[in-house]
Amino acid sequence: MDVIEMARELGKAIQQDGRYKDYMRAKEANDNNQELQELIGEFNLKRMNLNKEMSSSEKNEERLKAADEELKAVYAKIMGNDDMIMFNTAQNELEQLISDVNQIITMCANGEDPDTCEIQHGCSGSCSTCGGCH
Repeated sequence: MDVIEMARELGKAIQQDGRYKDYMRAKEANDNNQELQELIGEFNLKRMNLNKEMSSSEKNEERLKAADEELKAVYAKIMGNDDMIMFNTAQNELEQLISDVNQIITMCANGEDPDTCEIQHGCSGSCSTCGGCH
């Protein structure tokens, strides 16, 4: 088996991992949550409104402040939604798994022993062994 075939097998293993499955369930729940989707649509409209106010040649500070506060209020509702909370948790856990896998691959590509290289969480200050920020 060559390296690319092994990477495909790793991809299959990741898709069988509980963290991936949790992420996909949470993503589907978000996609099917009508209230959440409406809030996201509202957020996008308010963001466009804020951008329009910011790029206006006749800036009105009161309108800018109001648009910003409205945007932040909708964002808080989105982030407080139970499905979004579950999604963010699942996404963070999946991203940590991918980061750990990338870190191992990077360390091995730099000559470390695949059986003993240690995954490091947090920043060690050395970018050479970093699997990426999370």
